Amino acid sequence: MASRVDIEEGGNGRKPRGAEANSSAFDYGHVSVGESEWTSWVVPMFVVANVAMFIVAMYVNNCPANPNPYGSCVAKFLRRLSFQPLRQNPLLGPSSSTLEKLGALEWNRVVHEHQGWRLLTCIWLHAGVIHLLANMLSLVFIGIRLEQQFGFVRIAAIYLISGLGGSVLSSLFIRNSISVGASGALFGLLGAMLSELITNWTIYTNKFAALMTLLFIIAINLALGILPHVDNFAHIGGFLTGFLLDLFYWYDHGLAGMRAACFLMKESQDQSTWLISGYWRQ
Repeated sequence: MASRVDIEEGGNGRKPRGAEANSSAFDYGHVSVGESEWTSWVVPMFVVANVAMFIVAMYVNNCPANPNPYGSCVAKFLRRLSFQPLRQNPLLGPSSSTLEKLGALEWNRVVHEHQGWRLLTCIWLHAGVIHLLANMLSLVFIGIRLEQQFGFVRIAAIYLISGLGGSVLSSLFIRNSISVGASGALFGLLGAMLSELITNWTIYTNKFAALMTLLFIIAINLALGILPHVDNFAHIGGFLTGFLLDLFYWYDHGLAGMRAACFLMKESQDQSTWLISGYWRQ
């Protein structure tokens, strides 16, 4: 979930790869003969970074040090890391002013104050524990398997660029509140999964099951967008970005394969011509 926060008003380590055609984001009935996988380490690093940023946000927030008209802090035993009152932030997290200070996406600051860096920093912030858990569980569930299939460079690029794409679309439509969360990046991974399914359609023995599984995951996450403080524009922007990135990847590899095939055919033709001409000279 990408959280649209308005709470003041009450998501060379590898093993040798097998044939590329056998690599896919799903295991639902596709052929996997001879397939080997990458070792996943980028996705766990992203999870650690998101959790660390949330702890930093709570430390900066320091609820007990700031008198609050909404009531007392939640989980006071955490002291400086205790949460804002539930009336102010029902997601168990910091105040919106803290998130804005740390780099939350805010249209006015991006457009009028030229703080474009917020388009990236916002994907590392979360509105609360509930928000963080939902995104990180989704990232682990989706991302680790994808990294094993795609490799760390490709998965990192899709994650970061999709997060940026989700932030851009969100900033175009949401101007009255701040937005934080990694779900634009997460939806980018889902978009890449759909592109992977389409471009490798012929390797699946149970195409309908694979497609329905993916669409179900997408529908559930989009349904969460109707909840308060959740930003569906980041979902859509991230999804489209991830889909197009992966589609371009396969298109580019397809062109490279065609060029290689043409080169080999030309070399073979040249060799054949040389042998034939040599034979007739004898």
